[in-house]
Amino acid sequence: MSSIITSKSGNHTYIYESESYRENGKVKNRRRIIGKIDPETGKHIYKPEYLERAATDGKPVTIVQRTETFSIDDLYHSTIRDFGAFYLYQELSERMGLLTVLQKTFPACWEEIFNLAAYLVSTSDPFAYCEDWLATTEAYDVGPMTSQRISELLVSIMQGERSIFYQMWCSLRSEKEYLALDITSTSSYSELIDSVEWGYNRDRENLPQINICLLMGYQSRYPVYQSVYGGSLKDVTTLNTTINTFRALAGKKPMIAVMDKGFFSARNINLLLKRENCKFLIPVPFTSKFALNQIDSEAKDIDRLVHVIHTSGTPIRGLCKLRAWGADGKKLYTHVYFDPEKAIKARNELYESVTRLQELALQSLYSKDTASAMKKYLIIRKSATAPGGFTVNIREDVVEQALKTSGWLVLISNHISDSQEALDTYRIKDVVEKGFLKYKNNLGLDRLHVHNDERVQNKIFVSFISLVLASHIHSIMNKKRLYKRWTFEWLLIILSKLKVFTVNGNRILRPLTKEQKDIFDAFGVDVPS
Repeated sequence: MSSIITSKSGNHTYIYESESYRENGKVKNRRRIIGKIDPETGKHIYKPEYLERAATDGKPVTIVQRTETFSIDDLYHSTIRDFGAFYLYQELSERMGLLTVLQKTFPACWEEIFNLAAYLVSTSDPFAYCEDWLATTEAYDVGPMTSQRISELLVSIMQGERSIFYQMWCSLRSEKEYLALDITSTSSYSELIDSVEWGYNRDRENLPQINICLLMGYQSRYPVYQSVYGGSLKDVTTLNTTINTFRALAGKKPMIAVMDKGFFSARNINLLLKRENCKFLIPVPFTSKFALNQIDSEAKDIDRLVHVIHTSGTPIRGLCKLRAWGADGKKLYTHVYFDPEKAIKARNELYESVTRLQELALQSLYSKDTASAMKKYLIIRKSATAPGGFTVNIREDVVEQALKTSGWLVLISNHISDSQEALDTYRIKDVVEKGFLKYKNNLGLDRLHVHNDERVQNKIFVSFISLVLASHIHSIMNKKRLYKRWTFEWLLIILSKLKVFTVNGNRILRPLTKEQKDIFDAFGVDVPS
């Protein structure tokens, strides 16, 4: 059975012929464009081949003009839907190329995927409530999005289709950008997902998890690529696999990976050094003797005017030297930084904490929370002459050892020789950290409410599309300083108040407020007519 439906894409409304059919016992839809609606006159303009086919089938098409005369019955059956926020998502996605990539990769279900992604940006609710949201939102007309239909969609998307999407998206977005790379984990109660495993839980929850590795562009602040790993794998284990996959997708385009210290290991650095056209910047943790040696080498002379490095706050000190790495004679640019204010703050906080522990111990006030710290920093001995029968002394050598690395940072790179540039570049990791925060807090991934591997992969994929949209909106809001007027959530609420009234097949847009016009203008989006 076939039906005629309309769907808006950008500033255009297309007419589709939708045909339902069964495949492997499942109901599916096949669509093809047969025309479009003139935005000025409301006239339906059909393709000649469709008109010819309809006439041959004995079903000639009647061209209907827009009318402004409505009956009481028409008004009774009219609808009012939120319009502004979804319109912004469409326009931005079309401009950045996201819609084109989705349409080419998922010709049969790109509208459903985009509707779900837009739903996740607008709300933080589970997919189960998407149908309620679509009932009040002017989105792509794809029919009911029940929980059952969404589950079928999340199973129907194949790994090969996701790979093609990432390949096209990487090719579009990763030409000249630094790429921030990091891993987050999300927990699940499900016992039916193979990739949900026990491992280091970053949220300190006693639950199994999966790991999500994300690459984000520095300048655009868009997510570029993601991969999902078992929850037991550590950051250092996944680096080589992630880079191999990204390389396969992006080809020979330059990759400049900015990583967090969780990715540091001698093995990983050696692997990165062997790669062609792969530049990197990574901090060295103080569990490494290499980092401690850099502090010992520079501690005496680093606090000098010539070593001042500018930051958004108080200036710090920094310098760069070529240091030998490994036994094969390779050298790396080694950037050593010292923040005097951070060091003083850490010293004051630890001094206060240790002296308070000493006071508690003298009063015989012990607890589970303080037991390990007391054992580390205090020496408690019995004494017949001391008041209370014991003495409490501070392990000053242990305190000084704990403060040895306070305020210090060591970065290594195979291409950045300027310490100011290295620090500025390293701080882009904030991009990916904020991306993860959006992932888990705003896009409904703080818990996985699905129960098999394929659905998990595809829910995370839909969330990736959402993160692209949310990241683009945040980026423009930062650039245009819109956060001085609105929060992200409030901006979407203002846009959602722009309604479209549909009666007798005619869509009538409510008048725009000044705030709504200001928002569209700030985003460079044409005001809808």
